Amino acid sequence: MPQFESRFVVDAGIEEVAEFHFRPGILKTLTPPLMVMQVHQFEPLADGSVAEFTMWMGPIPVYWKAVHSDVGPTGFTDTQTEGPMKTWVHRHEFVAVNDQQTEVRDTISYEHHGGIKGLWSRILFPKPALRMLFAIRARITRRNVESK
Repeated sequence: MPQFESRFVVDAGIEEVAEFHFRPGILKTLTPPLMVMQVHQFEPLADGSVAEFTMWMGPIPVYWKAVHSDVGPTGFTDTQTEGPMKTWVHRHEFVAVNDQQTEVRDTISYEHHGGIKGLWSRILFPKPALRMLFAIRARITRRNVESK
């Protein structure tokens, strides 16, 4: 199964970085400026909590539902249960570099469907688009956490 990884360092302690990622409304905060995110349901992060939303990629709505697991002070996992991908398991981890810096690690194991449905998800989620998405998320995270 293919994997995508992203890592970046934030000039803030691990508690501050984790707190930012556990905030209500974080999904909209981390959404790139040109993408519209309609959140249908986003329960506080806990094992079994659900995130349900539609991302508007231009005029195209992309529905997504995920369930959280392995939720703890240093990260969590979200697993797509409904959406465009055959498989999508995204692990978010926060690792202390030192008292004033934290590395944010995102690891996604994913698989596209076969046939036309798979072509659609490959167009929407190629690796360059994922790299851009996570570069934007890194910038948003730094802007929100380092300025505190």
